[in-house]
Amino acid sequence: MTTSARSTVAAPIVVVEDSDEDFDTLREAATAIGVARVIHRAITGGDCLAMLRGEGAMYLPPLPVLPLLPALIVMDLNSHGGDGREALVVIKADARLKEIPVVVLTTSVNPKDVAFCYQAGANAYHVKPVRHDQYLLLLRSLMHYWLDTVTLHAAVVKVY
Repeated sequence: MTTSARSTVAAPIVVVEDSDEDFDTLREAATAIGVARVIHRAITGGDCLAMLRGEGAMYLPPLPVLPLLPALIVMDLNSHGGDGREALVVIKADARLKEIPVVVLTTSVNPKDVAFCYQAGANAYHVKPVRHDQYLLLLRSLMHYWLDTVTLHAAVVKVY
């Protein structure tokens, strides 16, 4: 198969975020740095798990269907109806999902939450800045690192 005959679809990003404002800020940051991936939003950790399992059609309204496993999950811890802690534990315990980087992005500065998330397998833990400009900077840095640097490194490692 020639390169031109192959269709390349970039793995999506899943964002677990119940705040419209915070989700819009993440999309703004992604647009600013040219992220060319579909960003799917899950309002709760339970919604995220349903998307990852392909069970989103059972929801009303239906959740997005993921053509590929996500390249990155950005997880808020505190959402109504299935929080991020539970979803993190399930994702990292699932052989099919555990390699997906999960970055916790939350308002919690509680050391118990930080310890819990790293023990459960989170790849990173960040506290959401209060100021919009600092939040944008963090999001840009986070997406650049996880979508460019880590992805590039993983591709190079697989070649050798």
